Amino acid sequence: MVSYKVDFEPVGRRGECQAEQSILDCSRKLGVGIVSICGGEGLFFCCKIQILSGTVSEPTSIEKKHFSSQELEEGHRLACQTYPTSNLKIRVPAESLEAPQRTQVEGMEIEVSPEPPVRTFKVKLKPPSLSDLRADSERLLESLESKNLISSGSIIDIDVLRNLSSLLRSCDWEVKVSVRDNEIVAISTGSSRQLGLAVDVGTTKVAGYLIDLDSGKTLANKGVMNHQISYGEDVISRMASAKRKPEEAVRMKELGVEVLNELASDLSATVKARPEDIVEAVVVGNTAMHHLLLHLPVGQLALSPYIPVINEAMDIKARDAGLQIAAGSYIHMLPNIAGFVGGDHVAMLLATEAWKAEDVVLALDIGTNTEVCLVSNGEMTSVSCASGPAFEGAHIKNGMRAASGAIEHLRIIDDKVEYQTIGEVPPVGLCGSGILDSLAQLYLTGVVDESGRMNNDHPRVRPYGKSREFVLVGEEERNGDPAITITQHDVRELQLAKGAIRAGIQLLLEDKGLNQSDIDRVIIAGAFGTYIDISSALTIGMLPVLPVDRFQQVGNAAGMGAKLALISKSKRVEAQEIARRVSYIELASDPRFTQMFAQANYLGLYKIIKGRREKIK
Repeated sequence: MVSYKVDFEPVGRRGECQAEQSILDCSRKLGVGIVSICGGEGLFFCCKIQILSGTVSEPTSIEKKHFSSQELEEGHRLACQTYPTSNLKIRVPAESLEAPQRTQVEGMEIEVSPEPPVRTFKVKLKPPSLSDLRADSERLLESLESKNLISSGSIIDIDVLRNLSSLLRSCDWEVKVSVRDNEIVAISTGSSRQLGLAVDVGTTKVAGYLIDLDSGKTLANKGVMNHQISYGEDVISRMASAKRKPEEAVRMKELGVEVLNELASDLSATVKARPEDIVEAVVVGNTAMHHLLLHLPVGQLALSPYIPVINEAMDIKARDAGLQIAAGSYIHMLPNIAGFVGGDHVAMLLATEAWKAEDVVLALDIGTNTEVCLVSNGEMTSVSCASGPAFEGAHIKNGMRAASGAIEHLRIIDDKVEYQTIGEVPPVGLCGSGILDSLAQLYLTGVVDESGRMNNDHPRVRPYGKSREFVLVGEEERNGDPAITITQHDVRELQLAKGAIRAGIQLLLEDKGLNQSDIDRVIIAGAFGTYIDISSALTIGMLPVLPVDRFQQVGNAAGMGAKLALISKSKRVEAQEIARRVSYIELASDPRFTQMFAQANYLGLYKIIKGRREKIK
């Protein structure tokens, strides 16, 4: 097999790359985090690289569409479409690197009395003797039963049994026992802590929380990237990969568990504990993330009528999922609702208590997939909007994730652009909130009209191929580096993303015979939803036109719901009640959606009544 030496700059990684291996595949092997939102299909403009020296395969038709002839001459390529034909030196620009992101772990807390599923007892046992020859397991169970701490017929997990005898003797017969229902799931020294782990597994980001089960207090939290992102940022790409190659389904399951184990280890270390001190976990995510984590088949999820393997809540042994925590501990998975609405949506409704609302409430969790629930007259109806990864920076020429150097807020005054970057460092691209601000500002200044067409009468508008682009940060401001721009194509992609969300909202309203003015509250959850400027979202028509004080941004509500389910058995019952009561509308099969979507793609303040758009002055 022919192979070549490849040097990635400025990462400082180098290694062998086989001739039949794309630069993207080679980067994965060498641990270079190149963004691959489409899973290596060449669909998006995110895995940009520059060949500094050496030769590679000829540009593909996809690359010729993405790059100008001058850019191709300068060595700009897509990593997923490029193959080595000699030793190479490659530059990976900042916007193409997977950077540690600002992840949203905070959310609106709800006070709840601790009622954990795992109870912990300190036990002092009488050592065996020639007159007392009971087995160690029998001695422990009978001691707990005699104090009415467990019921007759309780059992001990097999992994706990494997360590029982040695631990009892090393601790002088005084231990701490963790009991779940009628099963002993952990046994530890008297000084150990009884901890729980709550995790919100998002398509792009994963948020973890370490909880003291006795007090219900959050001891530590952390947000990290979902390692599955190398197989595509949207769930459709990942499900397609899993169906196409069974080994990739296995790998995605491993990557999902890898993130959970990293969180368990890192969070435990923060409080000077061990992962083995975690005796219960709760994991929430959309249905695709749920299935990939448990290595359940996902092929049927991607095909109409989009049927999950299971919707019910699940309790599985942590070790069966690959999670390395207490020996006999369990993972509780909140129930799913439908193929594209999962336990994270249930967790969001649980945490915000929207499901208990007596007024009209619209609850959104904005992300790569945006779940929307309308609560009216005690009824809940939900949809999943394929809003796509545009607000995460995908499909956007200079889009990137919320990492250092991303423009997160922006205003246009005459011909001057004012912006703020994450980390207050020189700009390298646009993250979601900055992208949203940019589109709103382009509309307000008349650079784009309500149809999304970019006009040519602004000094910052210039030709871009056969179309136009608006210069946000010019080459001269970046010391000769390429300008950061918004192109006509970017505007169209953003219209599609915001249009899907608005059309989903409108279908829910019409299904219940309501107008947007009937909405009393709008709850916006999710990392992207937390950082957006509501006025910008209203300006482009992504959200119903309502007074700003009706909008409430609540942070990672799905993570908060996972914490509640970890702390309280009653909240798990509520979660199952929510999943049972939610009605689901599949947008793809609803004949009303197409017309609503077409109208919702327009920019500006408007209302939609029976599929017709009416502009609001």
